[in-house]
Amino acid sequence: MSTGQSAPDVVALIPALNEEEALPGVLAELQEAGIGRVVVVDNGSTDATPRVARAAGATVVRQPERGYGAACLAGMAEIRSWTRRPGVVLFLDGDGSDDPAAAHRLLEPLEAGAAEMVVGVRMVGESGADGGVPLHARLGNLAVRLGARLLHGARLRDLGPFRAIRWWALEALEMDDRNWGWTLQMQLRAHHAGLACLEVPVPHRARRGGRSKVSGSVVGSLRAGVKMLWVLVSEMRRGLRPPAARRDGPRGTPGRVPGRPGAPLREGGDPPPEG
Repeated sequence: MSTGQSAPDVVALIPALNEEEALPGVLAELQEAGIGRVVVVDNGSTDATPRVARAAGATVVRQPERGYGAACLAGMAEIRSWTRRPGVVLFLDGDGSDDPAAAHRLLEPLEAGAAEMVVGVRMVGESGADGGVPLHARLGNLAVRLGARLLHGARLRDLGPFRAIRWWALEALEMDDRNWGWTLQMQLRAHHAGLACLEVPVPHRARRGGRSKVSGSVVGSLRAGVKMLWVLVSEMRRGLRPPAARRDGPRGTPGRVPGRPGAPLREGGDPPPEG
């Protein structure tokens, strides 16, 4: 899919906390990228975030429990209630740091059958700046990725929020982290489930307003780091489960189709049957 084309089987999911300044621009850019189905999860905002999201045509879900993972789970619950579920869920932040014009880099490998999950690797060099990511946050990211390689054998280039995954695969991962460990948990569970995963470079911009809830302070980054260390350890138990137990998601939702990596999507995001 190239920018400007329609992506009817894709829904964008945006957790948002006090992003009234940046969110309208993000939603407009998603429209320009051909992504018109958007779920914005208001994570307890005290500003006009839900109002500006509705004005732009997004579906707004309220999740007063603070936490990135809690917001993502609320968005998934909303999507799960739809009669026609999407084939792909695109995750991105609402602060403008993720560039919707680069969404095609994440979606095209899924459409081509080359992957079941695609994670954007933030390339700050594309803009010639640091993308607004402070040094302590980048060092913490590196430490967590080293831990993922040592404890899980997972070679991760980034833990950024800008990513796309087939709906059935997302359901199969049985995500349950409710705050800062969400992105890491998704990647580790995808690794242990044997999903076909790709990492592709995407531009990363400085946020367009407000202050980061995690990397905006050393204390926030430390809290996130402690949680990610917990995820690194706790997910080791999942990695020891037999493959058959990992292949099925909640309520019989299929995980990876054995021998059929990257199988094309049917309506609702289900993989086609074997044979």
